[in-house]
Formats: sequence, C-alpha cells, structure tokens
Amino acid sequence: MQFTRLRLNGFKSFVDPTELVIREGLTGVVGPNGCGKSNLLEALRWVMGENRPTAMRGSGMEDVVFAGTSKRGARAFAEVALSVDNADRLAPAGFNDADVLEVTRRITRDAGSAYKVNGKDVRARDVQMLFADASTGAHSPALVRQGQISELINAKPKARRRILEEAAGISGLYQRRHEAELRLNATEANLSRVADVVEQLAQQMAVLARQARQAARYREVAVELRRAEGMVLYRRWREASQARTQVQSALTEAIHLASAAERKARETRAAREGAEDALPPLREEEAIAGAILQRLQVQRDTLADQEARAREAVQTLMARIEQLRQDAQREAGLAADADETIERLQWEEEQLARAGDGHDEKLAEAVEAAREASDVLADAEAHLTEATEDVARLSARHQSLTRQAAEARAEGARAASGAQRATDDLRQAAEALETAEHAQSAAAEGLEAAQDLLEAAEETLSETEAARAEAQAHEVEARAARAGAEGEVSALSAELGALDRLIARDQDTSDAILDQIRVDPGFEHALGAALADDLRAPVARTGSGWYALPAYESTAPLPDGAAPLAVHVRAPVELARRLSQIGVVDGARAAALHASLKPGQRLVTTQGDLWRWDGLMQRAEDAPSAAAIRLTQINRQAALRAELDEAEERQEATREAHRLRQSRLSELTEADRMAREARRSAETRLTEASRAASRAEADASLLQSKRESAELALERMQAEAEAAEDRLSETEAALAELDDLDAGRARLETIRTQVEAARMAMMSRRAAQDELRRDGAARRTRAQEVAREIQNWESRKRTAAERIGSLEARAEEAAEQLDEANAAPEEIQIRREELIEAISTAEARRTAAVEAMLSAESALRAAQEAERAAERGAGEAEEPGHAEQRARLRPVAVDLQPANRIADDLDTTPQGLLNQLAVSADDMP
Repeated sequence: MQFTRLRLNGFKSFVDPTELVIREGLTGVVGPNGCGKSNLLEALRWVMGENRPTAMRGSGMEDVVFAGTSKRGARAFAEVALSVDNADRLAPAGFNDADVLEVTRRITRDAGSAYKVNGKDVRARDVQMLFADASTGAHSPALVRQGQISELINAKPKARRRILEEAAGISGLYQRRHEAELRLNATEANLSRVADVVEQLAQQMAVLARQARQAARYREVAVELRRAEGMVLYRRWREASQARTQVQSALTEAIHLASAAERKARETRAAREGAEDALPPLREEEAIAGAILQRLQVQRDTLADQEARAREAVQTLMARIEQLRQDAQREAGLAADADETIERLQWEEEQLARAGDGHDEKLAEAVEAAREASDVLADAEAHLTEATEDVARLSARHQSLTRQAAEARAEGARAASGAQRATDDLRQAAEALETAEHAQSAAAEGLEAAQDLLEAAEETLSETEAARAEAQAHEVEARAARAGAEGEVSALSAELGALDRLIARDQDTSDAILDQIRVDPGFEHALGAALADDLRAPVARTGSGWYALPAYESTAPLPDGAAPLAVHVRAPVELARRLSQIGVVDGARAAALHASLKPGQRLVTTQGDLWRWDGLMQRAEDAPSAAAIRLTQINRQAALRAELDEAEERQEATREAHRLRQSRLSELTEADRMAREARRSAETRLTEASRAASRAEADASLLQSKRESAELALERMQAEAEAAEDRLSETEAALAELDDLDAGRARLETIRTQVEAARMAMMSRRAAQDELRRDGAARRTRAQEVAREIQNWESRKRTAAERIGSLEARAEEAAEQLDEANAAPEEIQIRREELIEAISTAEARRTAAVEAMLSAESALRAAQEAERAAERGAGEAEEPGHAEQRARLRPVAVDLQPANRIADDLDTTPQGLLNQLAVSADDMP
C-alpha cells in the first residue's frame, strides 16, 4: 500500500490546514524537539482507526482537537485525510472503483468520530479492515514510534509473530477469523437461551391448564357462595332495620328535650348581649377622660423642658459672642504674618533672576564638547566590531575543522569495529540457519499428526452431540408430562380440599338423615325433589325425626314406565316406606302418569322435577333443592378422591420416567463434555504445532535475513572506513592553511582598550552637559513656585480682612438674640399655673367615668354566668339523647350497607334480592 498525501486540519498542533506530500522513495521530516514530528505519526495511526486515547498521548479522544493558546482560540473539530494509491486495484470490492482512495476521519467535540472513504460515510470497522487486508493499520509494527525499536529487539516470539504475519499479508484474515468466532459464540449463547425459554413455556402451559380448571370450579362455587351471602345479608338488614326504628324514636324524644334547653339558652344570650351593648359607651368616656388628663400632664412636662432649653440658650449665646471675639483677633494675626512672608518671597525672586545670567552660552559649549567625544567613540567601536568579526570567523573555522578531524577519526574506528562485528554475526547466522531448517522439518511433521487427531475428535463430538440432542428432546417431553401430572394432582387436591371444607361447613349438627344417605351419580336432584327439606330431620328415638316402621303389607305399584328410585339410593330403614312410593320417569311421560298416582306416591325426573299424588307439580328450576346440591357435592367428593388416586399414580410414573430421562441426559452431557475436551485438546495441540511450525519458519526466515543483513553491514562498514580516512586527510590539510588565532585575539584586545578610553571621555563630557541643564531647570521651577506662593499669601491676606468684618456682624446679631432669651422664663411660669388648674378638673372627670364602667362590667359578668349555666343545661339535655342514639345508629347503618349496596347493583330491594335467591323470609334461619 502506497501513501501519497496526508492532510491535517485542527489536529493537535496543526491548527491551520497542513498538507504533507509523501513521494516515492524516502520522505523525511526534520525539526527540533516539540515541533510536531510525532504528531504526524499519530495522525497516520488515528486516521487508520486507532481508538485508544493513551496511544494518542491523551486522556480522551477529544484531546486530539487543537485546545487553543493565549493568542488563538480552540478549534471545535479535527480532521485528518490520507490519500492511498489504488492504481493496481487491490482494495476491497466496495472501494475498488477509483485510482486514489482518500480515507478521512473527523472528530467533533461532544459528537464523536466519523469516517469517509472518497466522500462516502463508512464504519470504523470498514476502514480498519481496508488497512488490515493490506497488512498495515493503526497497530502495525511498520509504524515505528519512539522507543519501539528497542521493544522489538527485546520482544518475545509471540510479539515478533505479528511482524511476520503482516509481512505475509494474513493479518486481515486473522481479524476476520476473530470476528467469526465472536459471532459463533453469540449464536451458541442464543441457542441455549432459546432452549431455556421453550422449557419455561412448557411449564407455563401446564400451570395455565391447571388454573383454567380451577377457574371453572371457582365459578360454580361462587354461585353457591353468593346465594349464601345474600341470605346472611338479608337477615342482617332486617335486624338492623328494626333496631334503627327503635333508635329513631329515642332520638326524637331527646331532640324535644334539647329544644327546650336551647330556648332558655337563647334568652340568657339576649340578656348578656344587652349588658355588652351598654358597656362600650362607658369605656369610651373613661378613655376620653384619661386621654385629656394625659395630654394636660404632657403639656406640663413640656413647659419644664421649654424652661430648661431657654436657660440653656442664654448660656449658648454668651459663649458664642466670646468665641466670635477670639476668632477676629486670630484673623488679624494671620494678616500680619502674610505681609512678612510676601516680603521674603519677593527678595528670593530677585536672587534667582541674577543667578540665571549667562546660562545658555555655557550649555552650548558643553553640548559641542559631548558631540565631539561621541564621534570619536563611534569610530573606535566600528573598528572594534570589524576586528571582532574577523577573529570570530577565524575561531569558528578552527573549531569546525578540529571537530571534523575528530569525527573522521571516530568514524574510522567505529567502522573498523562494526566490520569485525558484522563478520562475527555472519558466521553465527549461518550456523543458526542450518539448525532452524532442521527444526522447521520436525514442526511440519508434528502439525500433520495434530490435524489427524483433530479430525478424529471432531467426528466423535458430532456423534455425542446428536445423541445428547435426542436425549434432551426426550427429557423435555418427560418434564412436560411430569409437570402436567403434577398440575393435575394439584388441581384435584385443591378442588377436593375446597369441597371437603364446603361439606364440613354445611354439616348439620342435629345429625340429619341426609348425612346417612348415598345415591348413585345422576339421581341426586331426583332424590332431593322427592324428599326436599324432610332430609334435614334426624333419625329419632324420641321427639321429632324419622322412625323405623314396618313395611306395608301391600304396596301400591308404581305407574307403568316409572322405575323405583330406591334401587339407586342407599339409605337407613327409616326411609324405606317413603322411597318405595317414589318413581323415576322421563319428563315427557310424567304429565300423562300424574293422574294415575296412588296416595303417597310421587314421580321425579333426574333433573329434579316433581309430580305428587295430591296434584302438586314443581319444576326443578322453580325450587332448587339444597339437599340435591349437598348430595351432588358428596358424590363429587367420592369421584374426586378416585380421580386423585389415579392422578397420583400417573404423577409417580411420570416422575420415574423423567428421572430416567434426566439420568440418560446427564450421561450424554458428560460424554459430550469429554468429547469437547478431547476436541479442545486436539485444537490446542494443533495450535501449538501450527505455532511451532510458524515459529520455525519465522526463525529460519529471520536468520536468513540476519545473514543477509550481516553481509550488507560488512560491506557498508568497509566503505565507511575508507571514506573516514579520506575526510581526515582533507581536514588536516585545511587546518594547516589557517592564520594564527592567538595573534588575532591580541590585536582585538588592544582595540577594545582604545574603545573603553574613548567611552570614558564621552561619558564625562555628557555628565557636565547634564549638570548645567539640571541647574537651569531647577532655577526656573523655583521661580515659578515663588510667584505662586506670593499670589497665595496675598489671597490669604484679603480673606482674613473679609472674615474679620463677618465676625463683627455675627457678634452684634448674637447680642440681640441674648436679650430675647432672657425674657422667655417669665412667660413659661404663667402658662404652668393655668395647666395645674386644668389637670385638677380632668382628674375628677376620669374618676367618675371609671366608677360607672366598673358597675357595668359587674352586670355583664352576671349575665355571662347565667348564659353559661343555660348552655350547660342545653348540652346536658342533648348529649345523653343524641350521642347515645347516634352511637347505636352507627353499627346499624354499617349492617345495612352491604345488603343495600348489592341490592342497588342488581336494581332491586333487599326483599327482592331474597326473592331472586328463591328463599322465603320464613325459611330464614
């Protein structure tokens, strides 16, 4: 595979679009450390599918995007494009329609990478396989990074094998083999999962069948349960209705008593409200009188404060007048100081003007002298620079030739040593190559034997897998049969248990004769219609019940076509007379035979229809018999016990069959495991033999390469030794022709001394020039400061005169205010006497208002006590009646709710619900 061009944009340090042309032959990139040479190799690996951030020297794949600097912002994406020559059409079929393939990888922050080949979106795996088929890629040893040469030299044989596989062009095949193995492993896992799912579905089918049988039985039991619940609810509703009527009467009487107590409470409440209405005006009068008294007292206190403030104002004005006199004296002293300072500054200004005469002429002479010294220094420095460059060139030439001579001597010695090493390596490689060829022949024989062993193991494994699959299918069938048998036993056990509980619950505690009767299946309804509730009577010795009587001397025969019911019933002798007069007929003939019945005889059908000798006829659907239902339940109980015994036998048989199938499957599974172990061992042996053959072949190839490399190295070292001798002769001749370096350096030191002397003279003259300039500038600055100070002191003098006038005016104004303040205390004394008289009148008014308010509050408390007493009486009259009766009504309402709710759902009344259940109120227990 020939790379022709590498284009980078935003990749690491290549922030701007950069293109590297890779021509035929050797293309090199040379530069100092940190210039980005390693980034080019990483760009090649990245565009060929490298996905490890550590291989890119980063913590995350987005680190390859340019992160920005202090002068340039970060980039949002990075892109690398690699152009590959495809003129020979060796690329895979999907990419083999162009002479040049451009593989592009682009990464965007927070969006991941995308690959394109000639502008078409492809997967990362497609790009990796493209380069793998060409024996290269992101992990190819051909891409040599820093330190990889030493790693390859010290690598183990397994690591070196990758280089040989890539050189042989089979790395793509190994990649495809790995992917195929992954898919096969995933398929095997899926097949195991499917088998588990099939087994679970078989178990679920058995459970669902059992649940279906239970649901059918539940519907039958629910009908009977609803009828029994309806009867219980009706009885509770009837008892609760009677209790509610009684409680309602007691509640009405209690309400009348509570009404009388409530009227008395309303009367006392009206009296209390009248007392409350009379109290607010009195409280308002007391509040007004108190407010007036408080306001007068506040005014009295305010007069005292005003008198104190007036005396304080007199003292303040006197102190202010004294302070104004002192301020005026201070301002007069400041004006005198200003006159003295102005006189001193004017004298200093005259002295500065006389000192500046002739300054400009002296400064011009100093400037000219400094310029002449600077010119002399410039000429000397130019001469020094020229001499320095000549000596530097001579020194560099001496050093270069000396270094070249040393390098030539070292290269000659190194070439001689390398030639000796190459000779030794050539001899050793020839000996090792002969040994490797013998090892390669032995490895080929071992590989052929391992292949034969693997074929035998594969055949054995196929046979065991077929037998195990058949046994597994039989085991699944046995498991399904066992699950079905267990489900049937569970269903029958549950149904029998429910029926046992139902029969035990309905067991008559009075020892009814019904519990001593057994009837053939199918004739339960016939017997129940013939005997009905008479079957609830017990076998008696005394009291009510059935008695054993002798048989009739002559029994009237049943009508023609009527079969005796007694042959289908096993009952005590007490029922012999009754059973002898009952016949079973077909429903179509019963109406014709009804008129021919003798006294005591009756006809029934297996459905429960009844025709009696006295003319009564009842249909089975009009009056279902509880006795028939119980007899049916007893027969069903016996049948279920028989079915349960058979089902348990079948369950045991299926368990034994399943156990045998599981044992057979375990044996075949163990055989399959051993066959797989044998195949795995054969594969391991074949792999080791293949590796040994590959290793032997690789060793032979490597040793052949080493021998060729040693021959080439020997020729190269001999040529390098001859070239080093020629370079050494040329370098020594050129070194002899150069001038003396020490003489040139002595001349340079003399010129440098002359330059230093010229520099010292120039610096001295420039210092004198700077001194004159500083003195002139200082005099000008001080003259300006003196002028400003004179102006400031004149301004202060004028300000002091103005302040003196202002202080005198303020002193006169303070004297006038002092006269007014001295008259204020007399006026305050007159107002105090008037307020004392007004306060006495207000205190008398407030005392009268407080007494009236206290009297009204006493009357209000008496009215409140009377109201509370009346309310307690009303509460005592209400609580025993209302609370007690409501407490009695609450459980009654709870008992009425279930029956009313069911009746509402059926759109009828509780009595109508009882009628629907075919039960009369008189029959209720």
